[in-house]
This record gives sequence, structure tokens and C-alpha cells, in this order.
Amino acid sequence: MKDIRIAIVGFGKIARDQHVPAIKAVPGIRLAAIASRNASLPGVPHFPTIDALLNHGPEIDAVALCTPPQVRHAQAVTALAARKHVMLEKPPGATVAEIAPLLATARENGRTLFATWHSRFAPAVEPLRRLLEGRQVSAVTITWKEDVKVWHPGQAWIFEAGGLGVFDPGINALSIITRVMPEPLFVTKAALDFPANRAAPIAAELDITDVTGLPIRASFDFRQTGPQSWDIHFETDKGPVTLSLGGARLADGGKVLVEEKEAEYPGLYQRFVELASEGICEVDLAPQQLVADAFMLGQRRVVEPFEE
Repeated sequence: MKDIRIAIVGFGKIARDQHVPAIKAVPGIRLAAIASRNASLPGVPHFPTIDALLNHGPEIDAVALCTPPQVRHAQAVTALAARKHVMLEKPPGATVAEIAPLLATARENGRTLFATWHSRFAPAVEPLRRLLEGRQVSAVTITWKEDVKVWHPGQAWIFEAGGLGVFDPGINALSIITRVMPEPLFVTKAALDFPANRAAPIAAELDITDVTGLPIRASFDFRQTGPQSWDIHFETDKGPVTLSLGGARLADGGKVLVEEKEAEYPGLYQRFVELASEGICEVDLAPQQLVADAFMLGQRRVVEPFEE
């Protein structure tokens, strides 16, 4: 089988730091072009927009959309109309409802639409899911706090309407919890802290549960300095279990079961190659539905202005 020729659309920090190395590391796929208004990569054909890429660029089979979610839907429509496979960075879009028409178009055209959740590919997530299968979970605490100035410097879009604010990283935790828990989850209460000068929250507290009444408490914050917190703690009938470092470490009580360097994006691209080779779609909107419900239910609290 020939390599999938993929173009990256939107060439910011994540595309440069994660997507490019992952494409190089995964057999069956190669980087053929980049579409970005503001950035390029030496030796790779570059175009300012996805339209310019499709009209004047080299032959490609797929696109990885790494642009802000507010503009991603239109780009996906364009790519699918050109019969390209589409990888969507997380979150897959600015809204939940906009994804269904994309999925229908992809299936009609025999093309892959892959809504990615990179944290599900962290090395400890699947071992955690298997561990929890044999246990009764009585409570879950999610603590996902980081410094937006470190991880999203100069990215004003993240605090604009549709940019999700603190849910941009928080949705990573939600993608893990919706993967490892056996029952569908839903939000029962939320409080969202909006800076006085921004349109998206900088912190959030969520109460989540399932049909059994399992209590799940999630705390997200974009203002944490010093050590960063990406942890999910489970109380179980056989003792505590903790996923930490964003999914790189798993501890069962005092015993560390997994501790590996993150290798999430190669896993994403391996899965994309598998899906695209068969023209299969993979779209799970559960994490984004929880975020949408948090916005619907959330008490809005105005906090001090945020300045870069």
C-alpha cells in the first residue's frame, strides 16, 4: 500500500511539536504539504489556505486540521468535498451539532473522518481501563490545572467565543474518563469562571455522574504556576488508583504499574492510517458533549481580567 500523503492545515505549536514528529515516526504516512497563513516548514510545500493547497498544491490523500476549532468546520467541508480523509484535532469543532453533517459526508464519500482525542493514547490509559474493569469505583476526582501562558502563549483565540478556554485542556481529562468508565456520563452541576475581559472560562468546577450515581468531581484551571496537575484519582473497592502526568503514569495504591514518556500522537497517526486504509470513520463526541452541557448548566462567575 502506498503511503498516505497528508497535509497539515494550521501550523502552530501543537502541529510543529507533535504532528510533524509523529508523522515521521509512523509507517504508512508522510507529510506532503502545509497550509498556514503564518508558518511554514523548510523543504515542505507551503500554501496560505486550504483552498490554495487543494487548487495548486501537490496530490494529497488526507488533511490534519490543526486550526482553532472556530474555523475547522468550513475547512473540513472543503476537504471532504475534495474527497480527502480528515483528521480533526481536539476538540473536533466549535459545536457538537456541526460534526454530524461532516460524518454523513465522509461516509457517503467513503472517506475517513477521525475525531482525535490524543490523551486516550497516553501509555497508561488503556492499562487503567483494564484495571478498572475488575473493580467497583465509588468516587472520582479530576484535577487538571496548567499555566495557559506556558502552553498557549499568544493564542488569543482560546479565550474567544468557541475557543473553549480552560476546557481546551480540560477536555483531555474528559476524553480519558469517558474512555475508561463503563457507563455514559453526564454533567449535573457546573461553575465557570470568566475573566472580565474574555469570552471563555479560565477555570471551571464540574459535578459529573452516571446512571449508578457515581460522584465525579472535576476541577480545571488555567492559572496554575509551578508544577502542573493532570491527575485523575479513583476510589475503588480494592484501594485507590491514580492516573497522573496526563496519562503517562498509573499507580495502584503505592505500586506504580505504568510510567512511560508520553507517546500520544504516534498512536493517533497509527490509528488514522488504519482507518484511512479502509475508509472508516471514528467519531466519539462524548467528551465534547460534557463540555457543552457544562456551558448549558454552568453558573457564570466573573473574575479578574486575564492579561497575557
